[in-house]
Amino acid sequence: MFGLVISVGCGTRSEANPTPASPAAMRHEPGVAAESCLGVADTGIWSDLDDKVQIALPAVTADRVSATVDGKKRLLVLSIDGFPRKSYPLTGPSMLAVGMHTLALRPGDRAELAPLLSAERTTSVPAQTKKNADADRDGIPDALDILIGAKKTVLNADAYTEGYVTIPFPLGDVPREMGVCTDVVIRAVRNAGVDLQKALYDDIKRAPKAYPMVKGRANPHIDQRRVKTLLPYFVRHWEAHTPRFDDPEDPLRPGDVIFMDTFPSKAGPDHIGILSDRLDDQGLPLVINNWTVGTVTAEMDLLTFVPVLHRFRLPGS
Repeated sequence: MFGLVISVGCGTRSEANPTPASPAAMRHEPGVAAESCLGVADTGIWSDLDDKVQIALPAVTADRVSATVDGKKRLLVLSIDGFPRKSYPLTGPSMLAVGMHTLALRPGDRAELAPLLSAERTTSVPAQTKKNADADRDGIPDALDILIGAKKTVLNADAYTEGYVTIPFPLGDVPREMGVCTDVVIRAVRNAGVDLQKALYDDIKRAPKAYPMVKGRANPHIDQRRVKTLLPYFVRHWEAHTPRFDDPEDPLRPGDVIFMDTFPSKAGPDHIGILSDRLDDQGLPLVINNWTVGTVTAEMDLLTFVPVLHRFRLPGS
C-alpha cells in the first residue's frame, strides 16, 4: 500500500536507499564517492545516532544555492532557494577556496560542493544569529534540525505502541523503543531545541478554550501525544502553509509538519508526520512517520493516497 524506505548507517549503501553525489559533482571529480553520513555534531536527541544520519542533496544548479560558513562551530550550511537543506563539517582534509573562505571539507563533500558554491553566494554567519532560527544554538537552522531529528527517529525505528505512559515533565519522552505518530514530531522538534510537551502544556493553561479536546486540566503525560490536541497549538503558534502539493509560491519543504486524514469518514486529521528530503518516483516527499500497529518509524510514500489537511513550519525557519 505504501513504499517503505529506511536510511542506513555511515559507511554502508543500500539499493533501496542510495545517496550518490550529485551528477554535477561527479562530473567535476569522477571517482570521488559521496560521504555516507552527515558528519556534523548535533545538539539534540540521541547523540549516538549523529554519525549515522544521511541527507542526499538533490540535483540543483548553482544559481539556486547559497551557503553560510560558521567558523566558530566549523560548519557550513547549504540552502536551496533560501531554505536550509544540508550541513557540512569543516573539519576535513580537502581544501576548497570559495572567495574569502578556505573550506576544510571531507573529500565527498568537496566533490559535492565544488560546482555549487560561489564567492558572491557564500557568506559568514552573523555574530548574532536570531535565537528563533537556531533555538539550540548548535549552528544548524531549526528547519534543518527538525529534519535531522526526524531522520534519527527513522534510524531508531521505534515500534508503534499504543497506550498511556507516565513520563517526566518537562522534556518528557516515552521509552525510546516505542512511540506513535505524534512522538515522531515531538522528538524531531526537540532536536531543534523546542519542547512541545511544555509549550503545549503552557498554552493549554493560557487558552483552555482553544483546546476543546482537553477535558479539565492539561496533562503533560498525554496531551502532546494526541493529534487533535496538537493541532490547535500548531494553528496558534506555527507558520501555516498550504497543504497543496503544486503551489510554486509555497513549495513543500523538508522538515514541514503535516496533519493527515486517514479516515475521511471522520472529521479532522488523525495522523501526523514530517516531510522528508527524499522523494518518491512522482517527485513527492516521503513522509517520516510511525504509521500504525505493526510498523516502526520510517520514511513512507504516503502523499500519493493520504489527504493532507494542514502543513506547518516552525516560525523563523
